[in-house]
Amino acid sequence: MDDDTIRALLTRLARPDPSGGDVIERAAILASGSDFGAIMAWVKAHGGKPEAVPAAVPTGGLHGSRITDGRGDESATPRRFVLPPGAL
Repeated sequence: MDDDTIRALLTRLARPDPSGGDVIERAAILASGSDFGAIMAWVKAHGGKPEAVPAAVPTGGLHGSRITDGRGDESATPRRFVLPPGAL
């Protein structure tokens, strides 16, 4: 995929982010049926970063850590990517 094709696709899929940039859902990129690897390389080359995931809040009371393994979702694949202002 060339640069203009990727930029047009991401412009269509992106939505504004409170930081002033744009946010793109990973699922939307995959659902577009385009070359996911080429798109992700373009995002990284233009300053795109995985969206920061808020820390998990412990729940379950006194013995909540015994109910879950306590690992949370740190190793999960990022759901969204944030592009800096002006990248698109």
